[in-house]
Amino acid sequence: MRVGVPAVLAFGSNLGDRQATIRAALDAIGADAGVELGAVSPLYETPALKPDGISAEAPAYLNAVALIRTVLDPLALLALVNRVEDDLGRVREERWGDRTIDIDIVDYDGMVSDDPRVTLPHPRAHERAFVLVPWLDVDPAAVLAGRGPVAGLAAQASDPVTRYAGEGGR
Repeated sequence: MRVGVPAVLAFGSNLGDRQATIRAALDAIGADAGVELGAVSPLYETPALKPDGISAEAPAYLNAVALIRTVLDPLALLALVNRVEDDLGRVREERWGDRTIDIDIVDYDGMVSDDPRVTLPHPRAHERAFVLVPWLDVDPAAVLAGRGPVAGLAAQASDPVTRYAGEGGR
């Protein structure tokens, strides 16, 4: 594979076998010829976040972050992650609804873009501990374009995250 550019992907699942689904998503992305899968964070468990705040009724999420290198442009990478989501049973009926898998492009080589098809960096990543904390596990010196060091952003994020103590891991 050509060297490509660095990117950061965030994974979340709160339906079904969450851990197996995240593992399957990582495997599918890593199997694509245009992507080289790098470091993968430990899993974190987080309450479901809905438009009006944390939901105690919705199942909790497992979250992880992966560093990749890719020769795919941002739209092609988005098409890949959407295809993986679809293959793993993602249903898009409700905004911020429960889901088998959600894969977000958090950062793509530090690019800043407000393209309506793929906003970079991810527009809410800077305030989501469930993205920032696992990202720090795989890149303690990470910087989110336009926002600053991830460590400082994680310290300000208020959503609760807990290292997952479930079976196995990645």
